[in-house]
Amino acid sequence: MRANYYLKSYCRFFCINFLLVLGLVSGHRVLAQNTANPYQPAAQPDRIILNVTQDPSTSMGVNWRTSDSVKESFAEIAIASPDPRFVNKVKKNTAKTETLQLEGILASYHSVVFDNLVPNTKYAYRVGQGETWSEWIHFNTAGKPGEKFSFIYYGDVQTNIRSLWSRVARDAYAKAPDAVLMMYAGDLINRANRDVEWGDWFEAGGFIHSMIPGFPSPGNHDHYDGPDGKTLTSIFWRPQFVLPENGPAGLEETCYYSDIQGMRFISLNSDLAEESDEFLEKQKVWMEKVLSNNPNRWTCVTFHHPIYSPKSTRDNKRMRETFKPLFDQYKVDLVLQGHDHTYARGMAKIPMAKKGETSGTMYVVSVSGPKMTDSNVEKRDWMDRSALYTQLYHVVKVEKDKLTFESYTATGELYDAFDLLKQKGKINKLVDRIPANVPERR
Repeated sequence: MRANYYLKSYCRFFCINFLLVLGLVSGHRVLAQNTANPYQPAAQPDRIILNVTQDPSTSMGVNWRTSDSVKESFAEIAIASPDPRFVNKVKKNTAKTETLQLEGILASYHSVVFDNLVPNTKYAYRVGQGETWSEWIHFNTAGKPGEKFSFIYYGDVQTNIRSLWSRVARDAYAKAPDAVLMMYAGDLINRANRDVEWGDWFEAGGFIHSMIPGFPSPGNHDHYDGPDGKTLTSIFWRPQFVLPENGPAGLEETCYYSDIQGMRFISLNSDLAEESDEFLEKQKVWMEKVLSNNPNRWTCVTFHHPIYSPKSTRDNKRMRETFKPLFDQYKVDLVLQGHDHTYARGMAKIPMAKKGETSGTMYVVSVSGPKMTDSNVEKRDWMDRSALYTQLYHVVKVEKDKLTFESYTATGELYDAFDLLKQKGKINKLVDRIPANVPERR
């Protein structure tokens, strides 16, 4: 429910302090009143971000923001060249523009999907209008199935984004500058409709957002309670992320998939699945179709609420009972999650199977921001490796029949690693590569 405060002169001091306190203690899904936002839009484009399409080898999405005075904006693109005269060969695209007003800020949000691109090619693009443009920015289209690639995975960002998550994003980029995407397993920010928090998120990632496409999956903090009590995805989500619309109706750009170089990446909206029988069933039916008709060698699924929680007080039974049988049946390789503000990974056992037998699916829960927990977190039998109070990011490398997963701390040290090896007619073989002399942080 939107908090709406009218300050009267005789109680101005009291009300301002009341608002500040409210901002500190209010939970997710509440529209917070913003009293000081340093991220005011202007004619100069900002919050430039690339996003995946269904096929990033031949297309790419881009979003940006301006002040509402900009009614029409454009994106220009050309194959990058060391000869600066490439700017004479650009294709100009008119953006789709929508206006959004919240917290006293009125802004125009623009999006373009570049299409008919050449696979495995470096492009240069810029966004803007008139005499006001961004710099020229490079990105690479994805290659063909079977070619080696890497991607970055982040658990919850959520709080202290600009000050403490920024170091994680920058260290990850230094480790994997050629990543084909950056995956977010929910809770990108803390309060769904606070523009200043989204501003911190864009500021913390800086130019990296505009060079490596994002693959965001929403968490509970990326949702809010609408006027009728229904759970809704952040007002900012769709204006600032142009994502594939190949998911179920009503879950556009939160439940979707993208095929990249022989891996199918799938996002589920676990928050709406947890809240709504309708959205749970829609995603189940859709997921079975997407998994059963999958030409890719590898499959990675991401969502927010873990199938197996590291916290003894949490149990996402609906998600587990609905989706784990599908993951088992269709031999999903990786399930990447967030929510619990700790790190854990392992292969869960198959119900009614032989003792110790697993499906070959690796389940990972992680956190990239500084909000941590040690409350009710215990080492469980499904965990091969776990950590508390550790900001992490993960670089996943895929080459033919081998997947390498590496977990790095915010200061760049390798904390955990394993390989998954494809075996004909068998489940994936797990090869643990936990670094020697690196104890579990518990």
